Parts: sequence; structure tokens; C-alpha cells
Amino acid sequence: MFLRPKFKRFRLFCLVSATFFAVLVSIIPVRLAIANLQAPQPQAILTLGSWLDREVFTAQFALEHPNLEIWVSTGTPPESANPIFRAFGIPENRVHLDRRAVDTVTNFTTLVADFKSRQIQHLYMITSAYHMPRAKAIATLILGSQGITFTPVSLPSGEPPESRLRIIRDIGRSLLWIVTGRTGANLNPNLQASR
Repeated sequence: MFLRPKFKRFRLFCLVSATFFAVLVSIIPVRLAIANLQAPQPQAILTLGSWLDREVFTAQFALEHPNLEIWVSTGTPPESANPIFRAFGIPENRVHLDRRAVDTVTNFTTLVADFKSRQIQHLYMITSAYHMPRAKAIATLILGSQGITFTPVSLPSGEPPESRLRIIRDIGRSLLWIVTGRTGANLNPNLQASR
């Protein structure tokens, strides 16, 4: 008999939690749709760094979009990245090299406040093709929860797509960030290696 009230409280807690997450997740598509309506064209470029080829691709891509600012999240070091953009004639004041991220989830969480403060509602998101499914899942949750939509741009890669386990793990971490403001990156030092 003593277990029944505890069980009922547990069921109620589970029901409330499930309802909370359902409402939370259902709001994201609405916020993405509103952002798409308010900003149908991308207003900036976001590159998920760590590979030199992504910066080169971004510089080439930016030539076709000369009015957009460029954000590179933890890409190659500035002493390597800056010459790439200079070689393409892109002024330094147009390029933001942000080094705060330690993994793909924090590529988004460290920059979302910067985008919001600049009233950016739509981004081109550049990454390698093999990385794009995970990046899209994270961007949908983190950017979408903040009313920012994105247009994915993949650069070709010869690597196979990332595992579903990585995608699911980072979906969980994204939901954790939405609820708590923390990504869990500090819980596992190996996350940095899984960029």
C-alpha cells in the first residue's frame, strides 16, 4: 500500500515531464516557420569549423553573398583562417572567428545569443556532407528554440555519414541545453574529439 502513492506521484511526474517536452518540441516548428516568414533569405553565414576545407568553401561561398557577415565557430586557428579570407578579398570586419565551442552542440549554443542580439533570424549553415545530418538535428532544436531558422549548405566529403548514436546523443544534449542552459560538454572530455 505504501508503494501506491509513490507510484502515483512517479506516474504524475512522468506525465507532466512528457507533456512539458511535447509542448517544448512542438513550439520549435512554429518558431522556425515564423522566422522563415520574417526572414525568407539568410542574413548571415555560419560555418561549423575545425576543418580547413570548410573555411575555404565558406570564403568561396561568401563571394556569392557579399553582404552577409561570416561566423566561423571554432574553426582553424585565426593565423590560418584569416589568410584564407584575405586571399578571397573578404574584409576582416566581415568575418567573426569564434573560438568558444568545444563540439558541435556548443557551435550553436555559444553563438545563438550573438545572433539574437544582431536580430539574425536566418542563417546559411555550412558544414561537411557527412556531418550535416547531426548539425541539422542540433540546429533545428537550438536555433529553432530561439526563433532562428537555417538553410543548410554542404560541402562534399568522402566520409560516411555519422552514426545515429551521435545524432541521438546530441539531440539529447540540445534538449538539455533548452531546458537547463547547459550542454553537458564538461561531463565527457571525449565529446571534444567527436566534433
